[in-house]
Amino acid sequence: MHGSCVAHAGRIMPRAGPGRKGAVRARFGPGAGGLAPALLSRYRSCSMNNTACPTALPVALLRQQNYDRNALQDAVERLFVACGLGVAPGERVLVKPNLVSRANAGLSCTHPAVVRAVCAHLLDLGAVVRVADSPAFGSAERVARACGLDAALAPLGLGVTTLKRPVALPLSRGGVIGVSRSALEADRLVSVARLKAHGQFRVTGSVKNVFGCVCGCRKALAHMRLGETPGAMEAMVLDVFAALPPVAAVADAVVALHRGGPVHGQGFALGLVGASPAPMALDAALFGLLGLGPAEVPLWAEAQRRGLPGADPAAAAFPLAQPQDFDATGFELQAGLEPMRFEPLRFVRGRVKSLLDRLG
Repeated sequence: MHGSCVAHAGRIMPRAGPGRKGAVRARFGPGAGGLAPALLSRYRSCSMNNTACPTALPVALLRQQNYDRNALQDAVERLFVACGLGVAPGERVLVKPNLVSRANAGLSCTHPAVVRAVCAHLLDLGAVVRVADSPAFGSAERVARACGLDAALAPLGLGVTTLKRPVALPLSRGGVIGVSRSALEADRLVSVARLKAHGQFRVTGSVKNVFGCVCGCRKALAHMRLGETPGAMEAMVLDVFAALPPVAAVADAVVALHRGGPVHGQGFALGLVGASPAPMALDAALFGLLGLGPAEVPLWAEAQRRGLPGADPAAAAFPLAQPQDFDATGFELQAGLEPMRFEPLRFVRGRVKSLLDRLG
């Protein structure tokens, strides 16, 4: 097990010891990451020419000290309006929480109150909402029961389903991965992820969360097959992200997870919720306020290499709170990353666990 560290000043430091009606109905524009085509085109043009971008990517951040339902509903509505997020009536929106495991579900999964607030607001806008995920082992339904998401969504008439029906997606570094047809056929996705430390990716947010659109144990198999090749896992996550319909992001960092991750760990009260039509822009803002840069976060570095909108933190604009308004002092990350590759015994144990999960 690697030692822990504290995020500080852009480097890894070793450790010393139902929503309301009438909200603005701006559309997600078609295009990568939910960005309007004109905005995306201008961003790509200035990025490729290495010039200042004339149109910044909105990243809306708000202080939110607890998971009070009414306060979260108000916050989500403010976030959506501030960064121009919305849907047209009848659009099929897949809300993708992070339902990683029944273990430590109160911290390892997105908080149910945040998911509920997002769903309520989308329903108010007239969207056809589905909530789904695909844990590496076990079912989304059981994880949702463990973390309380099923009970939170029931008053809205919504449930949680497991993403299935894999479609073979060719990967940029060779091979294929099975991505859920249900995710690919949605009109929009909203990635609703808790900010978490991670033993293999160092820290994760909205972009890594879409890896859950890969069906079931195929994620673990990918770790076994690609984990020994440097950069292959990060490339695969971004291949999946690029294949999906437009993705917007909502961040649950009211209580983040640190001193471990992605499953086990402890809570860190950051007191923040955020949203953006560019998931990487939201992630970059959150990682930056933890004192990190692309050199410390491999997925962010790969996103910069690809020119993913939002990977350059200078392209972000903050219509509400600023990243420096939040204090992440004491947020602890591992000093060294664990191997990406899953050992075969770990995979077998996971498959047995999934079988027992289905039988139980």
